[in-house]
Amino acid sequence: MVSPGTVPQAPSGIRRIVAASLIGTTIEWYDFFLYGTAAALVFNKLFFPTADPLTGTLIAFLTYAIGFLARPLGGVVFGHFGDKVGRKKLLVLSLLMMGGATFAMGLLPTHASIGVGAPILLTALRLVQGFALGGEWGGAVLIVSEHGGAEHRGFWASWPQSGAPGGNLLATGVLALLAAVQSDAAFLAWGWRIPFLLSGVLVMVGLWIRLSVSESPVFLAAQAAAAARGEEEKAPVVQVFRKDWRQVLTAIGTRFGENISYYVLTSFLLVYVTTHLGLPKTTALNALLIGSAVHFLTIPAWGALSDRIGRRPVTLIGSVGMALWAFAFFALVDSKSFAVITLAVTAGLLLHGAMYGPQAAFISEMFDTRVRYSGASMGSQLASIIAGALAPIIAVELLKDYDSSVPVSVYLSAAALVTTLTVLLARETRGRDLSVPKAGAEAGGAAPVGAAQGSGYAGAVSDPA
Repeated sequence: MVSPGTVPQAPSGIRRIVAASLIGTTIEWYDFFLYGTAAALVFNKLFFPTADPLTGTLIAFLTYAIGFLARPLGGVVFGHFGDKVGRKKLLVLSLLMMGGATFAMGLLPTHASIGVGAPILLTALRLVQGFALGGEWGGAVLIVSEHGGAEHRGFWASWPQSGAPGGNLLATGVLALLAAVQSDAAFLAWGWRIPFLLSGVLVMVGLWIRLSVSESPVFLAAQAAAAARGEEEKAPVVQVFRKDWRQVLTAIGTRFGENISYYVLTSFLLVYVTTHLGLPKTTALNALLIGSAVHFLTIPAWGALSDRIGRRPVTLIGSVGMALWAFAFFALVDSKSFAVITLAVTAGLLLHGAMYGPQAAFISEMFDTRVRYSGASMGSQLASIIAGALAPIIAVELLKDYDSSVPVSVYLSAAALVTTLTVLLARETRGRDLSVPKAGAEAGGAAPVGAAQGSGYAGAVSDPA
């Protein structure tokens, strides 16, 4: 009898699952990125006013980073319950928490009104955002990965990844529209609140769609099998760090360059263009708008390519390309030409997509079902602390200290090389049957596509032995 986890969903079924995950992740990333954009353009003035613009921006980005610190905790909590009670319930909860925190930000009084209480409240809500997002990513990609078959998993699982540029596109688009129709004074006074309050409407739409999808059949089958065997429930996070720590490290390294490059190409770009080059914020916002649209459309193409040639080769295209593009990027941005800046951003995001597109399937295939939510969440969210959280802060500090983009390029290139080395040492995962435990596959279970060529599936750093 074929296990439920090995039966691919009908196209209409998998499309509905993908749509629910994509819309949910787009809304959650809209909320999260909205803060980053506002930190560069608004919060530095309204919540952290200082005499030096770069210092105010740096402080605003420190609270931006605090959201990342809460993400691993969210990954642990959501991963634990997601591996015990299911993916769907936790995805609904993460959406409600994220949307509620973002909506509340739109109602906050500023520093001018209540003094130090304003940044404290803003920081507390940022922690809630980070906690919610820490549980979102793992659940969204897993519910798609575990519904579809192995043959097209890279393509289908990459669609929730498109939620990141989709959310950034939405956040940047709303802010660009407001900047175009409002004066700077009106935008600073009240216009910035509109995108945050809009989150309340978006969450209701996302919630309605997410409640309509079914639970992961692979998870249900694993849960039923464990109950039939009378297995004692163990803490998934403990199991991950005891048995799958190599896979966690591989996930961290795989995300390292991808995470840093994304926040340098997006959040830091806004600071660089407006503060260092003295250009209007609409220049950076519109360039990001175009780049994010291309990014959104090409991520699934990279995921599909990983189904044909493997997760590792596609990721390496992105990481090696980014290590080189890091130096061309700022040279093009320094031209101060809108067309050239747009080209620089779009090409950079295209390379980022090559790392990001296969990532959902790649990391999902590293772990067994009973610990997959915990393992995927911990690997990805620990990377967010050491990579994404610090990227805008380090970039701003380098710019402030050296008054040059060259150190930022070196930083970005080095991060991409870390991912390159990690992926070179990792094993291929393409074609793994997610319903078969790794031990079962090693004993003669379903082998991944390309196993005849010597590829493995565990996704861990190769053991020299």
